[in-house]
Amino acid sequence: MTQVQELSPEVAGGSPRRRTAALTVLLIGMLMDLLDTGIVNVALPPIQQDLDASSAALQWLIAGYSLPFAIGLITGGRLGDLYGRKRVFMIGMGLFVVTSLLCTVAQTGGQLVAFRVAQGLAAALMVPQVIATIQVMYAPHERAKPITAAGAMYAVSSVGGPIVGALLTESDIAGLGWRLIFLVNVPVGVATLVAAHFLLPESRSATANRLDVTGMVLVAIGLLLLLYPLAVGHEEGWPAWTFVSMLLSVPALAVFVAHQRRRAASPLLPMSLFQHRSFTGGMVILLLGFGAVFGFFLTFTVYLQNGLGYSIMRAGVAGIWWGLAAAVFAGLAINVLAQRFGRRVVQAGLVITTLGLVAMLLVVRQQGPDAGAVALALPLVLGGAGMGFSISIVMDFALSDVPVTEAGSASGVLNALQQTGAAIGVSAIGALFFGLLPAEPTPTEWAGESSQAFEQTLLLPVGMMIVAFAASFLLPRLAAHRQAPSATADEPVTSG
Repeated sequence: MTQVQELSPEVAGGSPRRRTAALTVLLIGMLMDLLDTGIVNVALPPIQQDLDASSAALQWLIAGYSLPFAIGLITGGRLGDLYGRKRVFMIGMGLFVVTSLLCTVAQTGGQLVAFRVAQGLAAALMVPQVIATIQVMYAPHERAKPITAAGAMYAVSSVGGPIVGALLTESDIAGLGWRLIFLVNVPVGVATLVAAHFLLPESRSATANRLDVTGMVLVAIGLLLLLYPLAVGHEEGWPAWTFVSMLLSVPALAVFVAHQRRRAASPLLPMSLFQHRSFTGGMVILLLGFGAVFGFFLTFTVYLQNGLGYSIMRAGVAGIWWGLAAAVFAGLAINVLAQRFGRRVVQAGLVITTLGLVAMLLVVRQQGPDAGAVALALPLVLGGAGMGFSISIVMDFALSDVPVTEAGSASGVLNALQQTGAAIGVSAIGALFFGLLPAEPTPTEWAGESSQAFEQTLLLPVGMMIVAFAASFLLPRLAAHRQAPSATADEPVTSG
């Protein structure tokens, strides 16, 4: 369990103005990490053309960032506990700047994927320090607003990522094109690094647990055995080793679970959490929900540009309907509906998102490569509204039955599962989509073939959302809202 030592705000963060400046530094770092999860979506076609990248490389440009990000989140939090949160945040930011520069100069699809993996690991060092440092800088009664601001970075990144990616790619400054989406991280990251040095307080936990390096390696092996063949299977013609690899992922992950059961002191994934129905239900919803959405947007972006002939900018702006609806309805769910209707809000959201995906399927089936922007907008609004209703509040429900003593580790695991779901969704849905396309489609074939492939692929995220809806019945009818226990200067409080 991650713990933060409680300090007075004056000691930890200084004056209110200084704390606000430090919070801004933390949020900028967090936003950079989250934006890079989906910022490459609109740039996938030009990247494929420029680097002659395979469809497997396109999937791994996203999954290769999300997977190490997910696996490293809990470990990143432990490193901050052990060696200092400011120090680890700055190391992560420095590595993020370097890997962003390497992505900028990549000459092959393989190089770009490798640098994206390193970039995801750098992000995993930064993000856990944000909430932990907020808990150090602010007294318990002051934390609601800064923690809400940190949560808002997810909504901002979902709306802003495609637009920022499109703006930078289409601007083509100095002929850099898509490379600008990585290069822009360098000056922003350097400025944030300098500001962090002067503004962030240093803190570490007096009771930090040791790293579960073995667990981290085991889960990485298990997920790679599953995801790698999904990404490259189509390109390789689905040889026997791809199926063997996916089968081997089952015993590999079983070994990971057995290791976690034996490691009672400080496991990477505490098995005791699965004794709580609410946690299990929330885990399934987050895993499948993020998987469905990230996989959907990978294929939707390729469909818009290669199937409908959208420009990069138009494709980036097209997805804004989803993001705006998610932001609006998340506010409605959090502030108005959740306390009154409880679990039914989550369930309604999952149903609405499913209806949005089905509506998208029907539009593509009826109009194919002739689908218009207005016809596509309604399904996107439905999908985003449903996700705003469900995902924004599901963590409250997931933690309802979890004891306060396990809330920190449970929150960290749920955050990691979101990124794991994104990686699995991109790999599985991407494999199906590209597997339905001709090996080397001509520009003429792209229009019709990508429309048909996108239509058929939509059945998978629809199925994932249906399973997520079934899991929602494991949630309690109402979420139990807890306040963090007060602590004296030498007492730790739990943190996600």
